[in-house]
Amino acid sequence: MREETAISVQGVSKQFRIGEFEEDAENIVSSLIRTIKRPLTNYRKYRSLYRFDDKSGAESSDILWALRDVSFDVPRGQVMGIVGMNGAGKSTLLKILASITPPSRGRVEIKGRVSSLLEVGTGFHPELTGRENVFLNGTMMGMTRQEVGRKFDEIVDFSGVDKFLDTPVKRYSSGMRVRLAFAVAAHLEPEVLIVDEVLAVGDAAFQRKCLDKMEDAGQDGRTVLFVSHNLPAVTRLCSRAILLKEGQIIMDGTANDVVAHYLAVERDLSGSKTWTEEDGPGDGIAQLRAMRIKNTAGETIETCEIREPLGLEMEFDVFDPGRVMMVSFTVFDEQGTQVFITVETDEKWLGKPRENGRYVATAWVPGNLLGEGTFNIGAHLSTMNPLEMHYNAHQQVAVQIIDNLGPGSARGIYIGSFPGPVRPKLDWETQFLPQSVSRSAAS
Repeated sequence: MREETAISVQGVSKQFRIGEFEEDAENIVSSLIRTIKRPLTNYRKYRSLYRFDDKSGAESSDILWALRDVSFDVPRGQVMGIVGMNGAGKSTLLKILASITPPSRGRVEIKGRVSSLLEVGTGFHPELTGRENVFLNGTMMGMTRQEVGRKFDEIVDFSGVDKFLDTPVKRYSSGMRVRLAFAVAAHLEPEVLIVDEVLAVGDAAFQRKCLDKMEDAGQDGRTVLFVSHNLPAVTRLCSRAILLKEGQIIMDGTANDVVAHYLAVERDLSGSKTWTEEDGPGDGIAQLRAMRIKNTAGETIETCEIREPLGLEMEFDVFDPGRVMMVSFTVFDEQGTQVFITVETDEKWLGKPRENGRYVATAWVPGNLLGEGTFNIGAHLSTMNPLEMHYNAHQQVAVQIIDNLGPGSARGIYIGSFPGPVRPKLDWETQFLPQSVSRSAAS
């Protein structure tokens, strides 16, 4: 049976005109020439404001393509994530889908009532109270006053702003506004829910409530579009994701595959990274000079077979001698979730002051510990007593773990999808008890 399409985006492009820097005249002659030419220049600029002529394919310095020929369909009931770097066109796409701005070209069709939360307090009037804005926003989304009234208590309870319900919204903090705005959008049961990166404003407890609510919406058969830099949330909520880059879709697939590609390729992580004295992370006490992922032969690697151990290497300089330091690595999976942190345990340096000079610290990760996928490594150095962080290099290098199957694999004979960031090969023992057994008949 063919799935019903809830959202259809066909060839959508969006152009914006940006300002241009006008250099000052170098001398009086240049200034005079510019003054004479200004009427013609202004006339040409005035005419160009109403034209976006791109048929020739030539790029204009004052034209920005936020989206270029974007096409995709979203079946009803699907929860789809949209990921990409800042400036990739994610928010522009959602604003077009929410009918906030029209596309320059292309067509969008959405079946069902749409509720969107794209910015903090979207649609709220600052002079009205929270109570009045709940009814105003609900009406703007196509609900009747009676429908909003039936959901009112749930909305207020979810938002947690009941004490300030009769206070003008202009006196709310940004966190209070986003809690109330999301509560309205999520409880009015739209067929299509569009959510941009606004959950970062709320605290951790509220973010969990929002994610749970969106998960419930997907399970209830509603269509959800979710933009976030919280990649674990994308993989938890979404069955599918698209990756945008410079206004174009460069990947469309499962959320796990798209997030893995985004982390490993688009962020350009590799198996080694070096820094100069000018740009290395650190301070006047210590500085990071290099990070590497290597095999047992000492070679820098970007992929590692799952059975093989791999070394996490950090090269750093200590400028101020006499300090007791803690060196550590943090390992993240391809969804950005911390898998583990490992701290230096070399007894030569435990609790002992460092001398001035360069150090190379290596932590060995045993084979058959990490699962398949991309893992990103961060390096950290701090002084103990009192605790002072000298550098915190977050996810600087990466390694791809692959499983070639065969003897010694923790998979055994299973060859299907094997989720999870770790896959230890444990010692198993199974005994056979020789006795006759029979299955009792079902009552």
